[in-house]
Amino acid sequence: MTAPPYKRSLVDIAVENIAKRLADGDWPLGARIPTEPELAEQLGVSRNTVREAVRVLLYAGLLEVRQGDGSYVRATVNPGDAMRAISRASLREHLEVRCMLEEAAARLAASRCPEADLGAIADALAERGERLPQEPLEAFIERDLAFHLAIANASGNQALAELYAYFSRAVRQHVQQSILDEALPDPDLAAHQAIYEAIRQRRPDEAGQAAAAITRPLLEALDRLLDRPSTI
Repeated sequence: MTAPPYKRSLVDIAVENIAKRLADGDWPLGARIPTEPELAEQLGVSRNTVREAVRVLLYAGLLEVRQGDGSYVRATVNPGDAMRAISRASLREHLEVRCMLEEAAARLAASRCPEADLGAIADALAERGERLPQEPLEAFIERDLAFHLAIANASGNQALAELYAYFSRAVRQHVQQSILDEALPDPDLAAHQAIYEAIRQRRPDEAGQAAAAITRPLLEALDRLLDRPSTI
């Protein structure tokens, strides 16, 4: 027996319509959106439907409520949609972004990280170590990510740190793939120590180069597998 086709609810349709108007710039950032009665009339739905749709968009981070004053535009693009797109990115796309983020984070950390953050990077490096024989891959990846997250946190750029934190976990499957694929190089502890030393000595250019030395060989090796030239 064939299952009946999925029918979207009025709330789903209202959410889609309001989100589209946000993306189209009908209401700019910081602007107050129309009231529930106004939206209900514009969308041809009930006020209850509008209220539920607004709740969904509040939860998604697109709107914010100011008590007694209405709902205001907090963002025009759903961050959840962007993060889901990132999680579906290819291995090469992941490595390209990882290369840029890690390079930028290392340069910024070398320029301005406080001593406390430098200590956190050193601790994460010592904890990372090398992958132990018979060690589960997931455990090693966690330690490796902790080291790179410590550098991102030391960059002094909260947006970069948050992006790297989400991105590194959203694409963890690709990280596993890159390590498991014998055709791709696996950066060793010495390569990671080079990043730390450049940061400790406050040498941004060297820190960026050391970070690139980890990710760019992966890109070059992957490009050889794909038989196409590297663009980074």
